[in-house]
Amino acid sequence: MCQGPENVRIDPQSLSFNMWKEIPVPFYLSVYFFEVINPDEILKGEKPLVQERGPYVYREFRHKTNITFNDNDTVSFREHRSFQFQPDRSRGDESDYIVLPNILVLGAATMMEHRPTSLKLLMTLAFSTLGQRAFMNRTVGEVMWGYEDPLVNLLNKYFPDMLPVKGKFGLFVKMNNSDSEVFTVFTGVQNFSRIHLVDKWNGLSKVSYWNSEGCNMINGTSGQMWPPFMTPESSLEFYSPEACRSMKLIYKEPGVYEGIPIYRFVAPKTLFANGSVYPPNEGFCPCLESGIQNMSTCRFHAPLFLSHPHFYNADPVLTQAVLGLHPNPEEHALFLDIHPVTGIPMNCSVKLQLSLYIKAVRGIGQTGKIEPVVLPLLWFGQSGAMEGAPLRTFYTQLVLLPLVLHYAQYVLLALGGALLLVPVVYQVRSQGAKDSGSPPSLATQPDRSPSPCTPLLEDSVCRWPTSPTA
Repeated sequence: MCQGPENVRIDPQSLSFNMWKEIPVPFYLSVYFFEVINPDEILKGEKPLVQERGPYVYREFRHKTNITFNDNDTVSFREHRSFQFQPDRSRGDESDYIVLPNILVLGAATMMEHRPTSLKLLMTLAFSTLGQRAFMNRTVGEVMWGYEDPLVNLLNKYFPDMLPVKGKFGLFVKMNNSDSEVFTVFTGVQNFSRIHLVDKWNGLSKVSYWNSEGCNMINGTSGQMWPPFMTPESSLEFYSPEACRSMKLIYKEPGVYEGIPIYRFVAPKTLFANGSVYPPNEGFCPCLESGIQNMSTCRFHAPLFLSHPHFYNADPVLTQAVLGLHPNPEEHALFLDIHPVTGIPMNCSVKLQLSLYIKAVRGIGQTGKIEPVVLPLLWFGQSGAMEGAPLRTFYTQLVLLPLVLHYAQYVLLALGGALLLVPVVYQVRSQGAKDSGSPPSLATQPDRSPSPCTPLLEDSVCRWPTSPTA
């Protein structure tokens, strides 16, 4: 049948191979910036006020490259990604100017907090010479895809391990027109139970960013397809290079997408909980309030934090510290809708927020009197839904045809039963016909005694029998 194991494994002969190789679902990256409304007041110690700007929407194109099948039932590949701005889906243009925290200045200041005072004074002088301030006014395109900044060259010269880039600095600069690291996953050809699970990422079986073995484990899939034949007890686990960790989503409810049955999976409330709320997450610490994950150990020690948008599902203290945030599940919760028989996503929306921890650092004048706060920079949603020809093909081959075959077996069973009854009915009818051709019983034979005048001759003259005597 079409939903058999041979049709969902990673094999050029399987029905789903081309779908795995080049995902037919159109993906979109929607970016929302938190523009800082009161930068001068923040420098004086007041509470930040932000206003959400966007979305700025990009069509995301993905396809796998360097596909190599290995001898141990695995396949290795990279994924090439590129982005194309979509003006018709966006609320604004890439040329829009937005006031945001200067990540280089405020991030470097926090990283320098415990360095000698003389070094911090030298950095203050360098910032002033280069015209660097705590907040910057840049275009969306510059923040996304990078801008030239002399501070980048300065930091790379005197602090070579501080920044992950050598040229332009931008939040998504390394994602556009580039290949991912190497994923090696199981094909399921020899061992179907391990299909799509990650064997290695960039040659590693585990990472070393975190403080516990459990947090460093590379678990689950690469985040595109999952093992088939799911049940409500199943979970979705995948490794995210952007988050430097594995994440697990949990089953919420069944549903239907365009006539296709799906299971919806969502993030548990413990996904970004700190170690005091959820002990297994202790390895991701040092932690601040619950609901945000410290990314510094895998982001060159920059004070960056990952969370749900608007600090949804986080400690309310985080939301109360910044004016202009309004978390709600309808807009800020993430979900994946999976066809449980094949493990293929039908509809998904993954939403994450990036924040910067800022504070006044003694010795660095640009930080003023900033009160310690986790200030949101932006949040983004990666969404995709199967549609058009791929959806029709999927529905026909992996839903409709198996359904027809499923019911056909009952039709064939009924037909077979009917054919078995034919000789029985024939035998019964034949026996009945034989019984109707036998002589009738005496009880049912007509009375054939001679009448008082029975014709004795052929001339039909009725003659009465004569008496034997005269």
